[in-house]
Amino acid sequence: MKNGNTAALGFRAHSGWAVGVALGGPSRSPEVIDRRRLELIESGSPGGVQPYHAARAMDLPKADEFIQGVIAATDRSAWASVRAFAEAIGGKNQKIACCGIVLASGRALPSLEATLRSHAMVHTAEGELYRAAIARVAKNLGWRCIRVPERDLYKVAAKQLHIPEPKLKIRITEMGRSLGSPWSADEKCATLVAWLALAGFETP
Repeated sequence: MKNGNTAALGFRAHSGWAVGVALGGPSRSPEVIDRRRLELIESGSPGGVQPYHAARAMDLPKADEFIQGVIAATDRSAWASVRAFAEAIGGKNQKIACCGIVLASGRALPSLEATLRSHAMVHTAEGELYRAAIARVAKNLGWRCIRVPERDLYKVAAKQLHIPEPKLKIRITEMGRSLGSPWSADEKCATLVAWLALAGFETP
């Protein structure tokens, strides 16, 4: 990915929204092209940003039907938001080839019944709901998509990019200096996973 017009997107999701960062340029010295907040849920959606919490009050068949509807609605919102972001980047003469998504833990979810029995797993499921929606958009757009647990992000990037972790953290901070606030952990993690994608890192 040495083409200077090749771009990568990075995402760090929250309940109902995500931070997206676009990187372009050579993988050894990329630059931030854009960053934005992406809405991943329709206004007034049943269950709000915590639909699995709402589903706990339902019997299992009703909960399953409800969650399937939420997934479909989330996919629609993610498609609109990510497509708009991609079109903005395309307008800057950049071609998106790949993206990266920051994971929480990377643990696989159990069945819906088991998920709804555990408050901790309900939170995990809600996080994965929004990350999975972004991943499906990436697949439909033909982008290569990597997913890296946040706890491993700097360690993996230091090895892949051949930059010691302390220097990498300074580099990521400096990449956002010209953009001003906000440049929080959200933007930094999204930038780093986009950089890994741009550098050709692969995940299973």
